[in-house]
Amino acid sequence: MVKNRIILFILAFLLWLLLSWSLSLKNLMLAVAIGALISWLAADMFVGKSNVLNRPTRYLWFLYYVPLFIWECIKANVDGAYRVLHPDLPIKPGIVKVKTTLKSDTGLTFLANTITLKPGTMTVDIDKEKGLMYIHWVDVRTQDTDKATKLLIGKFENILKRIFE
Repeated sequence: MVKNRIILFILAFLLWLLLSWSLSLKNLMLAVAIGALISWLAADMFVGKSNVLNRPTRYLWFLYYVPLFIWECIKANVDGAYRVLHPDLPIKPGIVKVKTTLKSDTGLTFLANTITLKPGTMTVDIDKEKGLMYIHWVDVRTQDTDKATKLLIGKFENILKRIFE
């Protein structure tokens, strides 16, 4: 537990310094205070299992996830702009059911936010016990659960599984 708080303190401290881009004494003291406050209040929220930090190589997958997410968002934005500007407004909205193998709350939250942050999709509900997510999709291409799973979450789920599980 103490290890998690120390690691979170260091990460919050470094992030504060990176974002403020200043090494003045005032800023260093503020970074220590912010880091201590965050590690005291939120260490249990960020790390529920004590063994999560034992494999730091898992976070290298995050470096793959971020550009992939940005690329998929750009594609979704272009698609959304096309739909808005098209005279016939080619949409076929609906809610589809997709299967997920993610079990951790953090992994499911990341996956749900990834879906919701892409234009044209929004996570409506998650059934953790059954491993299902219900997603509103502006252009439903299939009602088949397996095909919808592959189209909507296939690229992200495997990466998030490597990071969070």
